[in-house]
Amino acid sequence: MAKTSDSRTSQRAVLGTWPTALEPMPRLARAIGLDAGDLWVKRDDLTGLGGGGNKVRKLEWTCGAALATGATTLVTSGAPQSNHARLTAAAGARLGLDVFLVLSGAPGSSTSGNLALDSLFGATVVWAGDVDDEALGSAAEQVAEQLRRHGAVPALIPFGGSSVLGARGYADCGRELLVQAPDLATVVVAVGSGGTMAGLLDPLGSARVLGVHCGAVTDPARTVSELASGLSGTHCTPETLRLRLDQVGDGYGTLTAAASAALTLTARTEGIALDPIYTGRAMAGLITAVEDGDVLPGQRTVFLHSGGMPGLFGHAATLAKLEEALTLPAP
Repeated sequence: MAKTSDSRTSQRAVLGTWPTALEPMPRLARAIGLDAGDLWVKRDDLTGLGGGGNKVRKLEWTCGAALATGATTLVTSGAPQSNHARLTAAAGARLGLDVFLVLSGAPGSSTSGNLALDSLFGATVVWAGDVDDEALGSAAEQVAEQLRRHGAVPALIPFGGSSVLGARGYADCGRELLVQAPDLATVVVAVGSGGTMAGLLDPLGSARVLGVHCGAVTDPARTVSELASGLSGTHCTPETLRLRLDQVGDGYGTLTAAASAALTLTARTEGIALDPIYTGRAMAGLITAVEDGDVLPGQRTVFLHSGGMPGLFGHAATLAKLEEALTLPAP
């Protein structure tokens, strides 16, 4: 049964099923140099709405606030394969709200994956062209204004769902982890728009949260510290964060060799699928952290699986690589 974790329930929509499971990963642990009992996975890919993923926790708060203001329509922005956009579409369907997704790029520039689910959930996609994050945000505001002129009551949901309000969802997750794994030494999390890491910092502290930058924002340390400061009410300096910047490679949308290897190793040791942009990079960052001594054997490490599998099916380079591996030479 879905349930809330604090007294501010009047501003929270019920969208997910909590707590998510915490499962051991002994074969992967041994493969990357940890002891068999060291490595666990927090299954936030199994949150129960629209294909699952970390955005559900944030949307419970941002959609709750939208409903409280009488919104009839949700408007948000993202990349063509945005997990946040897909789950906003699913949340709108669950709550009876129209959804407009303002996406960078043009029709035909990206297919399948999350876009197919956007359509299935009934969202309307507005293509913004080849624009930067600032222009994309402006385009979303323009769509909201057009809707308002036509009698709708739009609510703008921030890029990635990441705001101080949305970060409350991962403060909830951090409190779940303290119950499930009180001996937690490190939780490893992909850093996209910053709200997931920022929320975890509130109950867990900076020493126990290791973020892996995935290239979605230009200054991840500042982004996370500002969200964390707003949530806690105390200043969180960027310098205090455990944040790896070594997994971006040639850019946000690319498949790195390290992420490709991490995808394969995780799948073949634990039967768990990651995505090439976020969780694949985060797992590659964890593997590197073990290699350089930032994550140690004998301590409890949790990998936060933030979902994103539909994006795997919309990433042409990853699909081509996987299909190539199926081709066996003739006998």
